[in-house]
Amino acid sequence: MATATTEPLTKNWRDEWFEFENATYLNSAGEAPMPKVALKAVQAAMEWKKFPQRHPDAGYFDVPNRVRRGIATLIGAEVEEIALTTGASAGMWAIAYGLSWKSGDEVITARSEFPMQYTTWKPMELREGITVKIVAPRERFITAEDLIAALTPKTKLVSVSLTRFDDGAMVDAAKLAAACHAQGTMLLLDASQCCGGVPMEVKKLGADFMVCAGYKWLLGPYGTGFLWVKKENIAKLRPGPFYWTAAEGSDRFGSLALSEPKVVPAARRWDAAETASYFNLAGIAESLELLLRIKPETVLAHNRALMELMFERLPKDRCVPASPLDPERRGPYACFAARTPEKTAALHEKLRAENVFVSLREGNLRVSPHLFNTERDIDRLIAVVTA
Repeated sequence: MATATTEPLTKNWRDEWFEFENATYLNSAGEAPMPKVALKAVQAAMEWKKFPQRHPDAGYFDVPNRVRRGIATLIGAEVEEIALTTGASAGMWAIAYGLSWKSGDEVITARSEFPMQYTTWKPMELREGITVKIVAPRERFITAEDLIAALTPKTKLVSVSLTRFDDGAMVDAAKLAAACHAQGTMLLLDASQCCGGVPMEVKKLGADFMVCAGYKWLLGPYGTGFLWVKKENIAKLRPGPFYWTAAEGSDRFGSLALSEPKVVPAARRWDAAETASYFNLAGIAESLELLLRIKPETVLAHNRALMELMFERLPKDRCVPASPLDPERRGPYACFAARTPEKTAALHEKLRAENVFVSLREGNLRVSPHLFNTERDIDRLIAVVTA
């Protein structure tokens, strides 16, 4: 899944982004800057609100469908399996409310996961009488084996990040999915920290559901994201209220009296309300097209090279790796830390003061470059660390 290409970059993709005001920006896992084409599309979409007479009726459907097609192509899914959400959390909620629960059902997640896992599933303990089991890694980084060992006959769902936000470690999703399905358990993956930066095909991952935020590796704005539901699972989820554009026949504005609405047999029944949010969707539509031209393999190969340089050049007497050193076990970024949490926090402030931007996450410094970064940016990072 995370195989990097060894071919050299044949294009200077750096030109697709604006300059960074003399900043060294290494924080795409926190918030990726939108490329020029996406910002231009957002500006054009604003004209539809400035002059609504220019807005064709078809525009309410064309822009969302274009985004849906882009996501499906990126992850090797079918268009009918994609719902457009306002972020990863919205997709998680749809699954939490859509599954049929009985008292005693288990949901497994991992220790120190992104807070969304807990804010989704812990309230369901009170609502549905389920149990949330939090699994700690047996060694330093969480693995598929850790989660598999925690499975019981009561486990209905495993819900974890494909790439961890705090250390960049990737879970072997295919191995985990096989173990889950062998006993009738479902698997939900949060791909926010790798989708767009790592090549993936959902069928090979083996998951039942996937959620993703759009403002990181998909290069979109806040308020974008997607939910992928494996086709066979769409009809298994409980019916509920849906946005009216997911009703059959809703694309004909001249006849919208849908007193007996019939939802389409597709994942867009979980689309966010006001799906045609042009300021957001126009931007991510262009970002997805750019990503499909670039290819996630290119992003991964570029970032792996920069992360190897970082680990080689970090001062060993002051810093320690906080991500798996094997690049096959990492997503599109890596982390390190100083010798104590206090020194790590102080180093983060020092970097910011020198206009070098990384994330401080769970006591680690997360360095997440993209194609606009070069070896010179890593040198700048190292220079501040060693100064």
